Amino acid sequence: MPYATKQDLIDRFGEDELIQLTDRGGAGVIADAVLNMAMADADATIDSYLAKRYDLPLAEVPPALVPKAAALVRYLLHDESPTETVVKNHELALAWLRDVAAGRVELDVGGSTPAEADIVLQDGAGPVFTDKTMKGF
Repeated sequence: MPYATKQDLIDRFGEDELIQLTDRGGAGVIADAVLNMAMADADATIDSYLAKRYDLPLAEVPPALVPKAAALVRYLLHDESPTETVVKNHELALAWLRDVAAGRVELDVGGSTPAEADIVLQDGAGPVFTDKTMKGF
């Protein structure tokens, strides 16, 4: 399940833009293979951030994640010369994902709780080397 679907991308950026970005053969239609590759790459990037706090795959796509995924896909499709807006939206999406990974932003994932951080607890008899036991050395 992609974080942003083909229809999400059409709704946000328009079919004409997606045709321009994906149609490498001149057929005048959205090239699904090109679009799907960019979507998969964007999803892999998102997963690399989400995996730090959430069990993957998510049961459903949180609405807040869709525009970030769309921004990543759009940036990946602009492989030659992305506009300033495309670059800025890409950078904002990555910054937001870093905040999610750090726990500053929490996703609404339908009742799932964020994965707990790894914590090591140790219980022992106490230190072996103290000022008292080391006296004279």
